[in-house]
Amino acid sequence: MNYVNHLIFGIYPYIALAVFLLGSLIRFDRDQYTWKSDSSQLLRAGQLRWGSNLFHTGVLFLFFGHTVGMLTPHFLYEPFISSGNKQLMAMVTGGIAGALAFIGVTILLHRRLTDARIRITSRKSDILLLVLLWLQLALGLATIPLSAQHLDGSMMVVLAEWAQRIMTFRTGAAELLLNASWVFKLHMFLGMTVFLVVPFTRLVHVWSGFGTLAYVVRPYQVVRTRRALGRNAGRSTS
Repeated sequence: MNYVNHLIFGIYPYIALAVFLLGSLIRFDRDQYTWKSDSSQLLRAGQLRWGSNLFHTGVLFLFFGHTVGMLTPHFLYEPFISSGNKQLMAMVTGGIAGALAFIGVTILLHRRLTDARIRITSRKSDILLLVLLWLQLALGLATIPLSAQHLDGSMMVVLAEWAQRIMTFRTGAAELLLNASWVFKLHMFLGMTVFLVVPFTRLVHVWSGFGTLAYVVRPYQVVRTRRALGRNAGRSTS
């Protein structure tokens, strides 16, 4: 069991991250025309609008919440908030965001399976991806009752320490999870698997979403009216 635990939580994270980064780079280099979300809005827009908005709102909050919560060292937030209060805040905000995302992905999965036209145009990877996300969000919500059984924040500290050791290439990360509940472990395994499958599914378009942040810092585009262009052209000819 120690070997399996080390394989899943000590080695698999690096495999998933390597495939996520290198696979995305290779797909962008070789198959740029497949780098898209493959929206089926033209086939049926009603459910897509509700499902997509709920899913993306919840998932984006969860992504940034997990990133900040797991990778922020304990000593940075300890003067401002205790581990128990941090865990309680994560349970409440994460529970709301998780519920929104879960409702959204349920709508999207129902739409994908029950609409004949969408089902025909769907790839197997589209359905498998939605099932994977559905299970991941369900497991995430299932961790809330477990976390409520120990509100001192000890489990949150352990999970954060695991993530920080993985990201800083320190040893002993997998051993921290030996006594963790299987719900937490399965949730973390599926989370890493989501990163693993990104380069092979429509999820690869998340890179484009982050890429749009570059528009915030780019210089303003100079736009001239037709009249101004005409005056400049006249001056140049004269």
